[in-house]
Amino acid sequence: MKKAADFMSEANAIVPKITPAEGIARHAAGATFVDVRDSGDVAKSGTIAGALRISRGMLEFRACDEHALHDAGMQKDAEIILICAAGGQAALAGKTLHEMGFANVSNVGGFTAWQEAGGPVED
Repeated sequence: MKKAADFMSEANAIVPKITPAEGIARHAAGATFVDVRDSGDVAKSGTIAGALRISRGMLEFRACDEHALHDAGMQKDAEIILICAAGGQAALAGKTLHEMGFANVSNVGGFTAWQEAGGPVED
């Protein structure tokens, strides 16, 4: 039987973790950012400027280009950088996207670290 730590280890082995500074540079270069936190959390703190707001619970539907709920911003050939509150949900979401055929997925960790690094934000 798997435990949470097992899922995290698998995700971290597949999804590269980048620093907020690296993320800020990639943001400036046009990478697609996806905040996988629930909408209530995003409403309280804001998110990365221009980030797609796709909760982890809706990710498979919004990422699947054959599903009615597909988000046009989710393109398999794009650089996708995920963020959440601390990095755990982003890592797990990244593993899911990898399994769905997204080849260039990274985890920038938590939103607080992004803010502290001076990353661009929006409400």
